[in-house]
Amino acid sequence: MECTLEKNKASCTCTYESCSRKGKCCECVAYHRSKKQIPGCFFTKEGEATYDRSYKRFIIDNR
Repeated sequence: MECTLEKNKASCTCTYESCSRKGKCCECVAYHRSKKQIPGCFFTKEGEATYDRSYKRFIIDNR
């Protein structure tokens, strides 16, 4: 499968600019999963801005 890095970057909602995985969705998901977290793109804009990627924050954010 070919990565569409530039297209992914254009629509990436993560505001953590120094992240080396920005636009590399498969790496991002794998990284956060290994940390028992959810990637920022699953959160609302306000929820993403907290940088809290926990399952608990995800549930609170999506009520």
